[in-house]
Amino acid sequence: MTTQANSQTMKPATAAKKLGVYLQATPAEFQEGVVSRAELNALQADPPEWLQELRRNGPHPRPVVASKLGVSIAGLARGGVTEPLTTEQIEALKQESPEWLQKERATQAEVRKEAIRLKEKKAEQAQKAAAQDR
Repeated sequence: MTTQANSQTMKPATAAKKLGVYLQATPAEFQEGVVSRAELNALQADPPEWLQELRRNGPHPRPVVASKLGVSIAGLARGGVTEPLTTEQIEALKQESPEWLQKERATQAEVRKEAIRLKEKKAEQAQKAAAQDR
């Protein structure tokens, strides 16, 4: 008796999310099928031209747009950005630097500083606890 390897599959939306691309901009055959783990790994290791083009020029999904602008996804929504943007549109927004973007970038910087502070505090507490245990 031989056992056949059962490969995991995922919906195209999940695969697009893992690849960091906007699903509606992918080719129809990608959107309509299922993607196996092996196929996803192959796409990541050696991306076809359509994937390279999407990653380079977009349209990009909200998490990618937020990352490229240095804000949170919620910050995008507060700024009124609800649609996917192309790289060109993202660059134009950076150049324009509207007030909401400046505010959201400052908020994101504060969030990062606070996360670092909390991490350092936790590490310090762990060191104290370890020292007391000795």
